[in-house]
Amino acid sequence: MSAFDTPQVGFHFLVLFEILPQFPNDVRFQEVSGLSVDIEMETKPEGGEHRFVHNLPVRTKYSDVTLKRGKFLGSGILHWARQAIDEFKFKPSNVMISLMNADHVPLYNWYLINAIPKKLEISGINAGSNEIVVETLVLSYQYFKYYDPVSVALDLAAGFTASVDIGISI
Repeated sequence: MSAFDTPQVGFHFLVLFEILPQFPNDVRFQEVSGLSVDIEMETKPEGGEHRFVHNLPVRTKYSDVTLKRGKFLGSGILHWARQAIDEFKFKPSNVMISLMNADHVPLYNWYLINAIPKKLEISGINAGSNEIVVETLVLSYQYFKYYDPVSVALDLAAGFTASVDIGISI
């Protein structure tokens, strides 16, 4: 069986921010959610036709991404988020989210453009439990670019076949 025959597991991933300074714990997230894009549609009625309306694409809309991790001492990402929240100093950062295989090679990559912190939440603190404190960071961003090796290979192949002109003359 090859990697193409089975769905990929979602427990091995990496989140990298393009900010400095960063600490080793800044890549340790336990959960990423919200990677989605919708196409907003505009409804236009057809003149004289009452059986249907036309749905026309208007723009894409990207949802917020939520990152969760255990609360660590020392974090460049937390400092970046606190500057935005406390001082209202927003410094957009690009963020790469990569789903990895067992050999730590990225299989899929989502590259978030101009992300800014939208929400920072700390889980409940309870003297009656021994659970870790979880830090949740919600990011708003403009859009994401999606990369996977198969799509890149197909795009390259399509570009190559489109650029090759074979002329046969008899």
